[in-house]
Amino acid sequence: MDDPHPQFLNSLADLRNEFFAGIVHAEVIKNGSLHHLHVGSYILSLYVKSLPLGHAQKLFDEIPQRDVRTWTIMISGFARNGSSRMAVDTFSKMLEQGVVPNGFTFSSILKCCSSLNELLMGKAIHGRILRYGIDLDVALSNSIIDLYVKCRVFDYAEGLFESMDGKDTVSWNIMIGAYLQTRDMEKSLDLFRRLPFKDVATWNTIIDGHVRNGFERIALDLLYEMVEIGPMFNEVTFSIALVLAASLSALELGRQIHGRILRIGINNDGFIRNSLIDLYCKCGQMEKASAVFENLALDSTRTQNPNIYCNESVAGSVSCSSMVTGYIQNGRLEVALKLFNTMVYERIKVDIFTLTSIISACGNAGLLGLGQQIHSHILKIGHKADAFMSSSMIDMYAKCARLDDAWSIFRLTDVQNIVLWTSMITSYASHGQGNKAIWLFELMLNEGIRPNEVTFVGVLAACSHAGLLKEGCKYFMLMQEIYGIKPSVYHFTCMVDLFGRAGHLNMIKDFIYKNGISHLSAVWKAFLSSCEIHKNIEMARWVSEKLLELEPFESGPYILLSNTCATNHRWEEVAKLRALMKQRGVRKNPGQSWI
Repeated sequence: MDDPHPQFLNSLADLRNEFFAGIVHAEVIKNGSLHHLHVGSYILSLYVKSLPLGHAQKLFDEIPQRDVRTWTIMISGFARNGSSRMAVDTFSKMLEQGVVPNGFTFSSILKCCSSLNELLMGKAIHGRILRYGIDLDVALSNSIIDLYVKCRVFDYAEGLFESMDGKDTVSWNIMIGAYLQTRDMEKSLDLFRRLPFKDVATWNTIIDGHVRNGFERIALDLLYEMVEIGPMFNEVTFSIALVLAASLSALELGRQIHGRILRIGINNDGFIRNSLIDLYCKCGQMEKASAVFENLALDSTRTQNPNIYCNESVAGSVSCSSMVTGYIQNGRLEVALKLFNTMVYERIKVDIFTLTSIISACGNAGLLGLGQQIHSHILKIGHKADAFMSSSMIDMYAKCARLDDAWSIFRLTDVQNIVLWTSMITSYASHGQGNKAIWLFELMLNEGIRPNEVTFVGVLAACSHAGLLKEGCKYFMLMQEIYGIKPSVYHFTCMVDLFGRAGHLNMIKDFIYKNGISHLSAVWKAFLSSCEIHKNIEMARWVSEKLLELEPFESGPYILLSNTCATNHRWEEVAKLRALMKQRGVRKNPGQSWI
């Protein structure tokens, strides 16, 4: 029999606490002892352990003379329940009635200030603590440090941490997390090394922080160090380790971690299951991801079915979304769409990232009708499209030759950031509407939005397609001198294509050697294509020789030169090139068509 759902167990515990509190409450009413403050406070402490807090609030309002303990029980109850604003309001009423808080009260209300990001109130409470002469024990100091870290006032947090006499592991973990938050990896590691006793939470914090900040190799070294000298892994550690393996595409490491998870018997943990799915998807192992998804890790005899019902829990929804995204990333669009259809049919929540992935896949496959249906579904469920989803919609409609629809998405999006502008500029460029792309680029600059390297690729491509040589050279210089963007191979290729379409083949030679990019095969391929367009066989032969020095076993240079010769009816040279390809074992990949 399956274990009961945790949410059901929590609800059962709440009912039990409320039932017991109700019995005690009735008994003290009958025997007349409810007017004693300590009795009322005790019953209140029972009520705040159950949700919702309606009974607790009612009893609290009925207690005529409330002391600091009564107020603190109610405030801490709100804090535990996540009702931070209610806790703050109750704390304000407490001060109005002249009741002086104690350390426990301050600790609870500081946690609420952290969750609400109320820095000014937190500072005022810190001042009251000092004014009242409250002893700053470790728990209270940790609450203050946590407040300053959450509100990103790191100087205050650091100062208080260094002044603490008796730090505990929580103190160190908060500060290690603070340095990781500011990407000060050196300080975080130094603090980690200084910590005399490191519990599993400390190791999780330092490893996860390095993974999140892109220092996967250091995180891997720390993980191996934890295996040798650290505490036993818990569920969080395994989940972090799987995320690390996925980010490194380290399939073998992921398999070893998976094996240990199975031996320990924690493979049904929702976070671990989702991390396993993500690992295998990113490593291209969709069969294994599907097996984890269907809970078939130990039973390979059952038939795999990617359209299984996903329960409506958060973990189930994330698992389904991860599988859909994984299928798309691994080129299995049909299976992804079947699973997505199941999610919609079963009314399972689909996250915005998954919807964005599906829209992008529809654009890449040219599935306009399906893309429109998913667009309608997004509007129907009330998802507010962010910049990335809107960008994917623009890209989808543009790839399906619906530029008017792409423009409508662009105009109707509230926040038009650089991602959106770049998508629209690139859409016009890819359809040969260079003048519109440049007009939009100039409009973007007038709006004060700073272009990035991708934006300039779109603009240079637009100039190339529209034959705007002068404008292209201007933007290429603007990118470097005004915006300080170092040209990449994509920018250089656009410029070569720009010169080539304009028929300036000699300018391409000068451009390549002037910028020191003769080692980039993509540049020579663009040059060779230009030679083919203008039927310049002598130049094409020279470019082919340069390209073959870089890629002697690639079919592209041979085919391009062969096509140039064929266009000029030089069939003997075509035959020689084909024979040379055969002699060197170079094969052309067969053409493919969606039809």
